[in-house]
Amino acid sequence: MTEAVLSIGSNLGDRRGYLTGAVSQLGDAVRAVSSIYRTPPWGGVEQDDFYNAVVLVDDAGVRDPLDWLRRCQALEQTAGRERTVRWGPRTLDADVIVVGALISADPELTLPHPRAHERAFVLVPWAELDPTAVLPGHGPIADLLPGLDRTGIDRIGRL
Repeated sequence: MTEAVLSIGSNLGDRRGYLTGAVSQLGDAVRAVSSIYRTPPWGGVEQDDFYNAVVLVDDAGVRDPLDWLRRCQALEQTAGRERTVRWGPRTLDADVIVVGALISADPELTLPHPRAHERAFVLVPWAELDPTAVLPGHGPIADLLPGLDRTGIDRIGRL
């Protein structure tokens, strides 16, 4: 239960800098980082495009999936994230997508992320890192991608 897939995104300020800072703070837990993708905002709030990436992490010290949630929240706090508008602009958004093959309806951390199967900005970079990845309860991400709108999702470089 130590392996996880995290999604990170930013659409305020130094977007690339916030992503780079998050990856740096994850330290030795980082196993792979996708390219950065510029993506349109999701959720209907008028705002700038996001920079998104996926990070594969593994840490033998993580015994509970909530540890990954706490790490993501700490990354957001360090980046000065303010939660004022749901799905609104943010310096850093860090989400736990999966922890191993765990399926959980825990209200504090639902796994896999309840909307991951709908989000090309998560699945496109994840497929770059692991084309054979499976989203628990939904199947191979390679099978999910063809059904998603990838309009406006552009690979723009590496961290």
